[in-house]
Amino acid sequence: MIVSETIIRVRYADTDQMRMAYYGRYFEYFEQSRSDLLRKMGLPYPEIERLGFYLPVIEAHANYMKPARYDDALQVTAIVKELPMARIRIEYEVRGEADRELLATGHTVHSFVNASTGKPTRAPEQFLQKFSSANSET
Repeated sequence: MIVSETIIRVRYADTDQMRMAYYGRYFEYFEQSRSDLLRKMGLPYPEIERLGFYLPVIEAHANYMKPARYDDALQVTAIVKELPMARIRIEYEVRGEADRELLATGHTVHSFVNASTGKPTRAPEQFLQKFSSANSET
């Protein structure tokens, strides 16, 4: 299992008329946490693309328990539990940084795609090596 934590502060632009973080923003919070997780593994998105692969989102889901509000600091945790093959599933938890109260959970599923052909493919060997290395460290 690989875990990465990211602190995100809710901006005024993230809120709706009710002064709560707009539900769609959580997917942006997930994306930031996912980017940090890949960077922690040693494979930031630019490196994955340099290797000739893309990771498009093919599924996204969120559950909302409690609202986040303007200027709240959020701890967004990204978790990969299983070795990726042709797909990788990343799970997320959003908590208030101060009280650790669970605000939302979710997941995204990404397909490995060959950048030159646009076709789905298995996870590249470099990705699997970095995954195994990062997994053994946690």
